[in-house]
Amino acid sequence: MDKKTLWQRYQNWLYYHQDLGLYLDVSRMRFDQDLVESLEAKFKNAFTAMEALEKGALANPDEQRCVGHYWLRDPELAPTPEFKEQIISVLEKIDTFTKQVQTGKIKPPLAPKFTNILSIGIGGSALGPQFVAEALGTDFPLMSIHFIDNLDPLGIDKILTKLRASLTSTLVLVISKSGGTPETRNGMLEVKRFYEKQGLNLANYAVAITMPGSLLDEYAKKEGWLASFAMLDWVGGRTSELSAVGLLPAALQGIDIHQMLAGAKEMDIATRIPNLRQNPAALLALSWYFATEGKGKKDMVILPYKDSLLLFSRYLQQLVMESLGKERDNDGNLVYQGIAVYGNKGSTDQHAYVQQLREGVPNFFVTFIEVLKDRLGEPFELEDGITSGDYLSGFLQGTRSALYEKQRDSITITIPEVNPRLVGALIALYERAVGLYATLVNINAYHQPGVEAGKKAAATILELQKRVLAVLKSSSEPLDLATLAQKAKSEDVETVYLIVRHLEANRPSVKLMGDRSLPASLRVSHLSQD
Repeated sequence: MDKKTLWQRYQNWLYYHQDLGLYLDVSRMRFDQDLVESLEAKFKNAFTAMEALEKGALANPDEQRCVGHYWLRDPELAPTPEFKEQIISVLEKIDTFTKQVQTGKIKPPLAPKFTNILSIGIGGSALGPQFVAEALGTDFPLMSIHFIDNLDPLGIDKILTKLRASLTSTLVLVISKSGGTPETRNGMLEVKRFYEKQGLNLANYAVAITMPGSLLDEYAKKEGWLASFAMLDWVGGRTSELSAVGLLPAALQGIDIHQMLAGAKEMDIATRIPNLRQNPAALLALSWYFATEGKGKKDMVILPYKDSLLLFSRYLQQLVMESLGKERDNDGNLVYQGIAVYGNKGSTDQHAYVQQLREGVPNFFVTFIEVLKDRLGEPFELEDGITSGDYLSGFLQGTRSALYEKQRDSITITIPEVNPRLVGALIALYERAVGLYATLVNINAYHQPGVEAGKKAAATILELQKRVLAVLKSSSEPLDLATLAQKAKSEDVETVYLIVRHLEANRPSVKLMGDRSLPASLRVSHLSQD
């Protein structure tokens, strides 16, 4: 396609949101009018489905609940007075608590104010707050935030060691919807132990973000924690950033959460328009459908050309992949849907994987995110008429052109700057795009049976480990793996071996003996019985 034709296509397909100053360019996605026309009925159905969703239709049949993250930024849309009141009261409580913490009215026993936040959560309880902290945090925030978002003991120790000197002024947020999430519960117990070793009572520093009446809520009340903020049953983890999950930590850092909500509300209004060309989320869904043939055939590469947006790809990994990665469609057909997401940042990508993107396997499409405002201060010219920001913009435009020359498709989202309003808008844009695309391919974006299956499998392994340890402790002599598995009432000798190997690396009392290259020949002993 020649330059003149491309310029016309750019103008034909450019979306611009005047109030937000947001551009969406899908002209370098090579879909044609035939595809657009063939999807008209599907889009009509998708718009209707999204309207029903916002009115409170059952969206997650596995858990028998509706999905209402859209109501968080516009409580007037909530289908019941009870839901509306829940949203408003949580937001008011966040505002009040934040002010009391920042003024020192709520303070730790041994310091005049809280100066740090330690957030304990997993998945949506961590990825959204991490992205927002990186995108909107200042050089000198009102409170510095740190995250425990994994069960890696060494990682936990590293964070806690860093915080040791300021532990007496560190506020701990424990985020778990049910209160039974093992990763979050275990992280909280690790932190509690660390506080106790420093002679501190975690209750004087801890806040729960959880569903009312959950295990965590009851525990927090029993222990006398500082506060508990309600997570709402109809908000899923991957769409929870604009609930208490993300708003409380953001507000404590000094980020304007009301502007985040306002930006999301503006984008929600724009993405409700039942017209493909006037709806930016629909344009994204169209582009995804074209690129993947509606079957997940290509990956989504997110390339933000701004350091502060580096974690956006990680945030989108959960939102997109947990929502769209489904084995079966709504009719029960085996479809193996999903779009894999990965990303880096410009212009680091230029020296990392643009080579493969341009000349390697064409199994992807790119989304460039451009930020027009280079820096807060005066521009500095590296050479006559050229700044660092000009170089960055040049690399983005050059990479976009170089990819298109090789028939690699790309989307470009352009925003004037990174601020709370636009971050809220980006979150809302992708939430709606995911919902629309899911309807186009006839899957449910709001349940996650694969995640639940993984949790159940992990629980089964941990139960087996308890039985293995019990057998070892009661045995007066070393056992071969097959015998150990039999006594532990398991036919899975390989899993027993893997359990024992891990135990040996971390429990001095467990010992493997024999040729490590021949696992079946190994014997296991418990040293306390030797």
